[in-house]
Amino acid sequence: MPAAKHKEQRVGIFIDAQNLYHSARNLYGSRVNFGQVVKDVLAGRTLIRAMAYVITTETGDERNFFEALEKMGIEVRTKDLQVFAGGAKKADWDVGLAVDAIKLAPKLDVVIIVSGDGDFVPLIEYLKTNQGCRVEAASFSQSSSQRLKESVDEFLDLAKNPRRYLLGHSMYTSKNNQREKTKKI
Repeated sequence: MPAAKHKEQRVGIFIDAQNLYHSARNLYGSRVNFGQVVKDVLAGRTLIRAMAYVITTETGDERNFFEALEKMGIEVRTKDLQVFAGGAKKADWDVGLAVDAIKLAPKLDVVIIVSGDGDFVPLIEYLKTNQGCRVEAASFSQSSSQRLKESVDEFLDLAKNPRRYLLGHSMYTSKNNQREKTKKI
């Protein structure tokens, strides 16, 4: 049985913003309410740090989003989008998020990874075994690795209440997206 949550637990929240952004857009045609996600995963415990890992593009259109995260008290870690000679693009923060979680783990009781990316399973195992941290994750189950869900002490499935975790989401939007996906098949 997982340890109970209590307000004295020191919590670090590590948000893979790209992972959640793409999940919400692909599944619901909507955007994530990061403020609500942070509030719910924190669950009244003591927040030590909340960090979002984001990608900057050449256009800089994402600046308002970054400012909104900062106003919520979320530290924004940015990395430029890499564009390769053939036109391929890469935007990945997995290693940076993992390094930050490992560096902060001695000051934390709970590490929360807001992502469904299965690449974080070795990090989860390390934090639990070597650092003695409780590790939780939050994401939309349909786009989350089964191994990640099984590895954490607790998984918050944002898909169980999409209206709570999405901005401008309605059941009509979700059903409409499902119809469009069905038509394409």
